[in-house]
Amino acid sequence: MSYQQVQGKDTAWRTALMRNLATELIVHEKLTITEARAKELRRHVERLITLAKRNDLHARRQALKVLRNVKVSDTEDVLQKLFNKIGPRYKDRNGGYTRIIKLDNRRGDNALKVIIALV
Repeated sequence: MSYQQVQGKDTAWRTALMRNLATELIVHEKLTITEARAKELRRHVERLITLAKRNDLHARRQALKVLRNVKVSDTEDVLQKLFNKIGPRYKDRNGGYTRIIKLDNRRGDNALKVIIALV
């Protein structure tokens, strides 16, 4: 069963979850979540980094539709970090911007935990 076939969760919930996780991954550059969420998050974050490599106004507006507007530091928000630091870092790389490292299973429901990090 894929992550999009989960029963009981509607599309708005899943969209909001992916927005929040993508924003947090860009801010912290590493997250510990379940494997199913990490595989789905990878699709969204890699698309955002590809937009950041383009670095034009339309790409910024497309990324802003996905990301939440949070502050990374006093002078920088998440969109500026994506386009000014993360995008140029992967200028010569054609995809594969994230890495998933498997951990132990979670104690309560035995779900596989992973670390998803930017390469």
